[in-house]
Amino acid sequence: MSYRLEGSCQCGAVRFSMTSHAPYPYQLCYCSICRKTGGGGGYGINLSADAASLQYTDDGAKRVHHARMHRPDGSTRISTAERHFCGRCGSPLWLFSPEWPELVHPVASAIDTELPVPPEKVHLMLGSKASWVQPDIGATDQCFEEYPEQSIEDWHRQRGLWSD
Repeated sequence: MSYRLEGSCQCGAVRFSMTSHAPYPYQLCYCSICRKTGGGGGYGINLSADAASLQYTDDGAKRVHHARMHRPDGSTRISTAERHFCGRCGSPLWLFSPEWPELVHPVASAIDTELPVPPEKVHLMLGSKASWVQPDIGATDQCFEEYPEQSIEDWHRQRGLWSD
């Protein structure tokens, strides 16, 4: 059984739904893009869902942002990932990347459906966290300076949390 996720922005102008086999909000991303576009806690939490199942109503409020990726040599490139947000209240909603067209990544904070509590967390992109951020790392949590190799699907399957 897959989860039906319902979400919205803070002002209610954008409402959306999608199905997910991987509904546990276990990844905390500390990169500057998630931190600056998502706010709160110094990290962003994204889920994974079936892109073909995404439905939304937006009354013309939904906008898309392509983040600027700053390289060590000082140059900048524009990300291909689409960060969808409400143009009225600024709430981040979901991310879609053309590199993985079958997936959409809703921002956990925009989900109105009750989400299951993860048994442990993965803290990623810790090498990019702001100096003021003090991660709350549990005894069984995993930590990565950059991205872990394990996919969201694999993490859920390994723990028996993937819902068919």
